[in-house]
Amino acid sequence: MRVNEKYSTLPAEDRSVHIINICAIEDIGYLPSEGTTKIHGVGFVKIHAPWNVLCREAEFLKLKMPTKKLYHINETRGLLKKINSVLQKITDPIQPKVAEHRPQTTKRLSYPFSREKQHLFDLSDKDSFFDSKTRSTIVYEILKRTTCTKAKYSMGQGEGRKKDSALLNKRRKCSKYGITSLLANGVYSAAYPLHDGDYEGENVDFNDRKLLYQEWASYGVFYKYQPIDLVRKYFGEKIGLYFAWLGVYTQMLIPASVVGIIVFLYGCATVDENIPSMEMCDQRHNITMCPLCDKTCSYWKMSSACATARASHLFDNPATVFFSVFMALWAATFMEHWKRKQMRLRYHWDLTGFEEEEEAVKDHPRAEYEARVLEKSLRKESKNKETDKVKLTWRDRFPAYFTNLVSIVFMIAVTFAIVLGVIIYRISTAAALAMNSSPSVRSNIRVTVTATAVIINLVVIILLDEVYGCIARWLTKIEVPKTEKSFEERLIFKAFLLKFVNSYTPIFYVAFFKGRFVGRPGDYVYIFRSFRMEECAPGGCLMELCIQLSIIMLGKQLIQNNLFEIGIPKMKKFIRYLRLRRQSPSDHDEFVKRKQRYEVDYTLEPFAGLTPEYMEMIIQFGFVTLFVASFPLAPLFALLNNIIEIRLDAKKFVTELRRPVAVRAKDIGIWYNILRGVGKLAVIINNPENIQRERERQRQAFVISFTSDFIPRLVYLYMYSESGTMHGFVNHTLSSFNVSDFQNGTAPNDPLDLGYEVQICRYKDYREPPWSEHKYDISKDFWAVLAARLAFVIVFQNLVMFMSDFVDWVIPDIPKDISQQVHKEKVLMVELFMREEQGKQQLLDTWMEKDRKKDEPCNNHSPKACLDSPEYPGGAL
Repeated sequence: MRVNEKYSTLPAEDRSVHIINICAIEDIGYLPSEGTTKIHGVGFVKIHAPWNVLCREAEFLKLKMPTKKLYHINETRGLLKKINSVLQKITDPIQPKVAEHRPQTTKRLSYPFSREKQHLFDLSDKDSFFDSKTRSTIVYEILKRTTCTKAKYSMGQGEGRKKDSALLNKRRKCSKYGITSLLANGVYSAAYPLHDGDYEGENVDFNDRKLLYQEWASYGVFYKYQPIDLVRKYFGEKIGLYFAWLGVYTQMLIPASVVGIIVFLYGCATVDENIPSMEMCDQRHNITMCPLCDKTCSYWKMSSACATARASHLFDNPATVFFSVFMALWAATFMEHWKRKQMRLRYHWDLTGFEEEEEAVKDHPRAEYEARVLEKSLRKESKNKETDKVKLTWRDRFPAYFTNLVSIVFMIAVTFAIVLGVIIYRISTAAALAMNSSPSVRSNIRVTVTATAVIINLVVIILLDEVYGCIARWLTKIEVPKTEKSFEERLIFKAFLLKFVNSYTPIFYVAFFKGRFVGRPGDYVYIFRSFRMEECAPGGCLMELCIQLSIIMLGKQLIQNNLFEIGIPKMKKFIRYLRLRRQSPSDHDEFVKRKQRYEVDYTLEPFAGLTPEYMEMIIQFGFVTLFVASFPLAPLFALLNNIIEIRLDAKKFVTELRRPVAVRAKDIGIWYNILRGVGKLAVIINNPENIQRERERQRQAFVISFTSDFIPRLVYLYMYSESGTMHGFVNHTLSSFNVSDFQNGTAPNDPLDLGYEVQICRYKDYREPPWSEHKYDISKDFWAVLAARLAFVIVFQNLVMFMSDFVDWVIPDIPKDISQQVHKEKVLMVELFMREEQGKQQLLDTWMEKDRKKDEPCNNHSPKACLDSPEYPGGAL
């Protein structure tokens, strides 16, 4: 079988080496004019495009190509020029040594390619006018829209569809799009552009792939900037934009990491001066706390939670409030910085005005969509109905939409159920450990339960991430989107929704729900009538939230983002190697040495898209912004991970993957909207009042805060403190309970475990004492703290929102110099065409003047003189 015979069987003298695309087909080994290439049961067909085809397709795709016109880029002057010069000298050692990365003072004017205006372009070297990335894009576009003939369009159903065989035979000429249909049918196993050459070896010719490997895909250059322009030149704009965004995000993490470290060090420096933690650790206060569980748990001393209280201060201190404001503004600044960087790249990559080009060149329908449309038209034809303009409607997709809705709701419910199971594990394990006779085990119950529960959560999150990714793809496939762009956007939305819920549900539980529905001694809330709801430690849930966030974040980065990305591709490559070795001739080693480029690339892993790469970074961005107030070191760990991630992804693209077909793109698409959504959510969640611990009683559903004690401390300091200090704050936040008010069967089995009889125990809440007329009711202190929290929430949130909008307004989306350059290009282009038109007019005037002079002898003299004129030789008119 041939693919696009028009281009694969060209005579040798008409072929061009401008592009070689490869289609691999099972059990076909003949390549026209090239000899037999059948090896291991796989045949290869080279697809060449001659110069005239490249020109035609470049015009159709409206590709902007550089013209002969050179112009100078506006340079900064005065002080800014000196500053830029100093910065260039300082950063020169960390700049990649590639020509594309050097600062340029001139630029060629670009214009959409036109065969009628070829004189505008520099065509002195036709072999390099269209680079390999552009040529592969052109050839793949041809293959996508070339109709396949003499083939059943069964979309992999094989001979199973016998009932439609008669109708299918009538439509042997399917008139549907080519290579995507053939790939979907399994006729061809792959279609891919070739890499430029080998990337390592002494005798390897120098090429862009080798240069990328040396200056980008090596861990030894982790400290250098990325050669983004070379990445774009080799892989295309879409992949170039991903790595540009990842680079900007990583750079922006540097100031966030520095501030986070300062906040953490401030907590370390002031931990010994923190009065509340000192009071909790002071055994002279002799505060006896109520049991943490029924019957098996006994009374305990608050001083036993000293280590937790001191550790909580490392992350719960006045600097945390500043860090919350800083990170909210950091997120807004990052988005603005990326928009400006994106506009700068669009200018340098000649993508200005790309919106119109997108409208002009529509995405080709997907093969699966065409198959469904064909099936629908066949059914209509069998019923003698009109088949013109057949397309899929919402009625055709309704079963898929319903399946999507039910499946997504079910998977979210599964996630919640797993979190509930972990909660039950924590409660039951804590009760079991409380029965242990070892004092050391009982004193470390919270640490043991928290650590093991977080590890369970991490394992479940990693497993469900893989499962949800496959399910999201399947759900998107059954919807049968029309275009690849629509398919990608729907897949991203489903995968992000499921993975967001999966990754953040355990953290949301600790931050917003743990300790809310506990109840009080004598009136606790139970799960399944036997498991008492969890309580936060006396120092709050902030430390536990920090542990949860750090383990899940670091675990996902280490296991999922790094080990999986390194291990799985290498394992797949090894399996393919073993499979080919079994099918190869005995002289396998000699055969490997003489492999052609297309055979070597065929053994590489297929490119699966950028969705997994973006997804892991967006989830990390959520960890960095949503709960950063509880873990100021999150930006630092994200920075360290991303430094490795950039080189890991680069090495994967250069050495492990087949070269992807280059795709033009003007931005990062739907991912930008997701980033904005996460950033807006971060302003709300990072509000210090949204990470406070409080419960609103009497069936009120409005919850203000959960873990930090920042506002209660302020309220105590300015309203209740007699000395104007924090002395007495711990006692102020504790309520009293008379042990005689325990419900039957809930009192400790060993009430004398502390060595004395307990009459009054304390618990963390704002309630009336047992000797009050309204004992155990919510006290006035609770409402004072609640009012202060509400006021702080409103002020803080609106302040941060205003500051974020102010940053958005102050920083223009388009840099001033770029807007000036774009305007300059438009003016130069107008001038260029004006000069061209003037030249044409002058040429026309010259011709008309010559014609007029020819006619003058006939008009001013006799016919004989006209006949004798040298303009009319031989005297013949």
